[in-house]
Amino acid sequence: MPQNSEISTALPDSVAKNSALFSSQRFSIAPMLDWTDRHCRYFHRQLTRNTLLYTEMVTTGAIIHGKGDYLAYNEAEHPVALQLGGSDPAALAQCAQLAQARGYDEINLNVGCPSDRVQNGRFGACLMGEAALVADCIKAMRDVVSIPVTVKTRIGIDDRDSYEFLCDFIGTVAQQGGCDTFIIHARKAWLSGLSPKENREIPPLDYPRVYQLKRDFPGLTMAINGGVKTLEEAQEHLRHLDGVMMGREAYQNPGLLAQVDRVLFGSTAPDADPVAVVRAMYPYIEHELAQGTYLGHVTRHMLGLFQGIPGARQWRRYLSENAHKPGAGIEVVEKALSLVADKMTAEV
Repeated sequence: MPQNSEISTALPDSVAKNSALFSSQRFSIAPMLDWTDRHCRYFHRQLTRNTLLYTEMVTTGAIIHGKGDYLAYNEAEHPVALQLGGSDPAALAQCAQLAQARGYDEINLNVGCPSDRVQNGRFGACLMGEAALVADCIKAMRDVVSIPVTVKTRIGIDDRDSYEFLCDFIGTVAQQGGCDTFIIHARKAWLSGLSPKENREIPPLDYPRVYQLKRDFPGLTMAINGGVKTLEEAQEHLRHLDGVMMGREAYQNPGLLAQVDRVLFGSTAPDADPVAVVRAMYPYIEHELAQGTYLGHVTRHMLGLFQGIPGARQWRRYLSENAHKPGAGIEVVEKALSLVADKMTAEV
């Protein structure tokens, strides 16, 4: 999809004014492979105007040598960051320049993914063991772009998980690379023996370690990631840190994003209404269908919208059973919405 799509959403003045109070890094949605694609991001933007959205991790090789347009996004997604995977400073710099030219608001380097495939490509969490190389990568990108270049990382890898190791990594990348913003997943990563899923669940969370890191590096912007499930938890983290990144909860229960602008960014605009959000998606869906996109590729991200609301199960079931059928169109979404809207009306 071209970057400058005719389907877009402008920020209401009231929200735009409030967003100036805080950096978009204050609350963000984690980059998640196979999840946070452009359809997901467009949908999430209907729920929250201020949250920083991230692309899935895109490798430098895909951008430079791939046949598809791996930088495609919709103007309505702003603020939006591109997460890159790679370890070659020259290739990363080339991709950063391309991303800035396309209008991305931030470049983020993945130093947190523990999968074998990523390690074989010499990027992701294994780079925590090569702080000087990470610093070179960041500097190479910062030298050619004016937008922020940030790092998403872990608190350690394998048996290299001491606080001193973490401080050495952060200090090297900040001082030698010029990186001033880090998103810290508050778990270490096991580079062998655990799957990516297990690496998100088995290593224990250590929030106090990330809090201490901010105290020891007060001049750096630091956001925390890992296990955040509620906005109340996000508020607690913000007592200690500059930002919070939410992952799977934001995807599986996207309805909570409707409160983010008010609760975390101080917006005075009303929370997004889930029924209105679905209807706001209609022009986008129709545009995508006309481009040959299957309905299910968009609606799969919307399944959890009504979690906790009467009719949510019927909404999920109808979309799941019908959105992937050949020729499925907007009428499938309208029917699914009627199932939940009728329940909501009956409750009132």
